[in-house]
Amino acid sequence: MILIYTSCKDTEEAVKIGTELLEKRLAAAVNLWPIQNLKQEDGKIKSELHAAVMIHTTEPRMQEIEDLIEKQRSYTTPYVGAIDIRRFNRPYREWMFSVIKQ
Repeated sequence: MILIYTSCKDTEEAVKIGTELLEKRLAAAVNLWPIQNLKQEDGKIKSELHAAVMIHTTEPRMQEIEDLIEKQRSYTTPYVGAIDIRRFNRPYREWMFSVIKQ
């Protein structure tokens, strides 16, 4: 299992991306929540509200998910990072593999 982290301009965009990932069976679950984002832009620090997105999936789906995010996101340079989960509970694992396309 991997968790993919990215952020979107707002929760509406995050829900749209999450829904598409689930419909295409690229993810088992998608968590999202509002976050405050700070970044450097044109030599200044910019603060905005965004939506954080955590995608529950498997390593073989990473590239498809990254491609989908890059097409759907409004950011010029989206960040898409993965966290490898070495161990998690068996019932969740069995459920996850039953819903993600293999």
